[in-house]
Amino acid sequence: MTTFFPADFAPAGLSPVEMAKFASARRASAFVESGMRVGLGTGSTAAWLVKCLGHMVRAEGLQIRAVPTSERTAQQARAEGIEVVSLQDVGWLDLTIDGADEFDPALNLIKGGGGAHLREKIVATASDRMIVITDPSKQVATLGMFPLPVEIVPFGWQATRQLIEESLLGVDVGARKSTLRMNGTQPFTTDEGNLIIDLHLGRIGNARQLSLVLNQIAGVVENGLFVDICDTVVIGHPDGRDEVIDLIPDLESLVDAGGEDNIFKDIAD
Repeated sequence: MTTFFPADFAPAGLSPVEMAKFASARRASAFVESGMRVGLGTGSTAAWLVKCLGHMVRAEGLQIRAVPTSERTAQQARAEGIEVVSLQDVGWLDLTIDGADEFDPALNLIKGGGGAHLREKIVATASDRMIVITDPSKQVATLGMFPLPVEIVPFGWQATRQLIEESLLGVDVGARKSTLRMNGTQPFTTDEGNLIIDLHLGRIGNARQLSLVLNQIAGVVENGLFVDICDTVVIGHPDGRDEVIDLIPDLESLVDAGGEDNIFKDIAD
């Protein structure tokens, strides 16, 4: 599906950073077709995607049902004229498009800079395909420079934080500093009413192992490592160009041959 955006759709005078975000969102919107159930991510790049899809709804008659990953994305989607539903309503999604704070050559991600990684991971793993929209600054050889968020329940959070710090002694990371995420003078709270501990690790030697270790700790709800979830990354550039990186280049042919691109898909059956 090729989508045409008028010249004035991207506001004039965008900064190079915002142009890169828009370019990736514009390209990713071309993957969306009428009738799809689409997960909508959270963050500044995802906000551009919602704008693009809103334009397609109004100008082209695009009909989709969207599951937002945060309350602020839901509010923006409704304002754009996009039908918003819950994951319970649709059961399964054709596609999720979201941003990322970092991605590595295997398309493993760190997400959660906006504090929505719990819903983002639930929505992404309930999708046939996850596309990440981003800019070149998020591409890294090894994950870990961006702080890794860990969502925890408020009850006994100090003890949970201590357990998290102790667990880091047994994994391959570059540093072991943790901070409670704040919102001004108060602890930041997620849409689920939880707290976030940010781990300043510098380098993550084994993302899969670290994710499993963290999620075994009592009090931990979810961490921001997305391992083996993302299929495609769309990179937008400051000059308006875009490029697509596919982990599985010919995804459609695998589906036609009976292959499975998401190990959780049978949950919907």
